[in-house]
Amino acid sequence: MAVLEVDGLRKQYDDTVVVDDVSFDVAQGEIFGILGPNGAGKTTTVECLEGLRVPDAGHVRVLGLDPHRERAKLRQVLGVQLQKGMLPEKLRVREALALYRSFYRDGADIDRLLDDLRLTEKRNTAFEDLSGGQAQRLAIALALVGKPRIAILDELTTGLDPRAREDTWELIEQIRATGVTVLLVTHFMAEAQRLCDRIAILDRGKVVALDTPGGLIAAAGAQQRVRFRTSESFDTAVLERLGEVSEVRAERGEMVVFGTGDLLRVVSTELANHGIAATETRVEHATLDDAFLAFTGRAMDAHENV
Repeated sequence: MAVLEVDGLRKQYDDTVVVDDVSFDVAQGEIFGILGPNGAGKTTTVECLEGLRVPDAGHVRVLGLDPHRERAKLRQVLGVQLQKGMLPEKLRVREALALYRSFYRDGADIDRLLDDLRLTEKRNTAFEDLSGGQAQRLAIALALVGKPRIAILDELTTGLDPRAREDTWELIEQIRATGVTVLLVTHFMAEAQRLCDRIAILDRGKVVALDTPGGLIAAAGAQQRVRFRTSESFDTAVLERLGEVSEVRAERGEMVVFGTGDLLRVVSTELANHGIAATETRVEHATLDDAFLAFTGRAMDAHENV
């Protein structure tokens, strides 16, 4: 059952169309990702779902509610973690949760939420004294304190170190396990590939692809790569004629073979048949980065403010 429905969404500011005929739906219990570069229309799309902006055209429903006309009802079922959410510096963790809890008719148990998000020891800590990972966990707690059926998480792990990011990913998986549907806005490919059941890639205001991470990679025809070194040069034609190989090239002292299928096996076998000794051999499987490049024509800048 679809709990989020977007059909033909359009939003224009002056002469600039920022969202152009965007359509997708999100099933109950999914982690659905919206992925795209700066200016793709992600934030505007999400703000229309949250009731913060009014679409110029199209149909938007959240659990059957019109986000603009039924905002009061929407707030009781939708939890939101904003990309740049801030709190007063001196506000303590438990005070912040108690304040947000007061906005809902049927909110969560604050102490249990603190425990679930590993914030119990920080309950009396001021916001200004939290680490980046702790502040993000608090942001998730604030999004969940109303016991929402849907949570929108916007650039959740931006600025976190790898350990804090991994911890946050585990929290998102735990949230989904409780039955909450998650809409995840991100520009981290590894995050989207790890967490999302399906992903909509937005580019220049349009959905250019929508599928599972594996489906996107397959549809883009993204190839795997086999890298290796040899002690002496050889005729690359011995590999180029293989059906699984699309290209062979030298990169910084390595040979790189692009292709599909059981690429490592056929390349290793052919090299051995010709007496070519390969060392430091490794396989790089196709990733969401490869698919994104294929669909948009450019790589995602990991430092973009999206």
